[in-house]
Amino acid sequence: MHGAIDLGARQAAARKQQERRAQGGAAPASAGGGQSAGGGQYVVDVTDETFNTEVVERSQAVPVLVDFWAEWCGPCKQLSPILEKLATEAAGAWILAKVDIDANPQLGAYMQQMGVRGIPFVAAVVAGQLLPFLNGAAPEAQVRQAIDQLFEALRKEGILPEAPEGEQPAVDAADEPVLDPARQRVEDALQAGDLEVAKTALDEVLATDPRDPIATQQRATVVLALRVRSLDPERVLREAAEKPGDVQAQIVAADVEVMSGQAEQAFERLVAAVRVGAGDDRDAARKHLLSLFDVLAPDDPLIAKARRALQSALF
Repeated sequence: MHGAIDLGARQAAARKQQERRAQGGAAPASAGGGQSAGGGQYVVDVTDETFNTEVVERSQAVPVLVDFWAEWCGPCKQLSPILEKLATEAAGAWILAKVDIDANPQLGAYMQQMGVRGIPFVAAVVAGQLLPFLNGAAPEAQVRQAIDQLFEALRKEGILPEAPEGEQPAVDAADEPVLDPARQRVEDALQAGDLEVAKTALDEVLATDPRDPIATQQRATVVLALRVRSLDPERVLREAAEKPGDVQAQIVAADVEVMSGQAEQAFERLVAAVRVGAGDDRDAARKHLLSLFDVLAPDDPLIAKARRALQSALF
């Protein structure tokens, strides 16, 4: 696979580490102890010790998506439930492995060695090959589409067997919610990747129910995606670092950071701009910070933390 990383070296290192621990009297981690309490048999919690067995070896038989997350990561709390739901729907067609990078520093460091700087981050592991897949949170429809496209591409390359003709997802159609026309247009547009149409449909939903939390979050995410889709993230962040007093540069950099799953850094950046800014610049940074809160779930602790910091910066 183009862009894939061979995990053979890590697999060998993990085996040597287990051998050293066994020689020292410590029992190797159980390969069967990774099942997630809330995710059923298709979602497993993975540690530094069990990654080799639960991910690398298992990927020889079935694709594994690895969700790198942390408790303090707001976007992770948006993406992880979506991945768990889709893994359950897939019913074993692929497995979701969850890695808490704070509790597993070796895997966290390995992720950084791959050049990944933000979470949530999802990697696909197939036949011992790791392929960077998703960086940042996204609505369910987009995540579902991305996974479908990934496996379709792997089948075309002959890496995965073709799906049986007429195969349907393991979901009872009777359990599918019936959406009103505007919401159905939102889902259809998101699945098609048509952000402009999705925004228009979301505007219709919110015109009927301005307080709809799901539509509000979806619209904020879509608008943000539209703003950043033509940007070069590295150049944006570099310019922001070179021009710390340029509020517009900080606003654009904050957009890039939120879209890449680094909401906390983005909020801190804008609070700093409020603290040192004045007049219209200060107000622009404040308003933009408040608008970015809508991208996260309303009860996300990062929002409460940023509101406290903003209040301190203002007064």
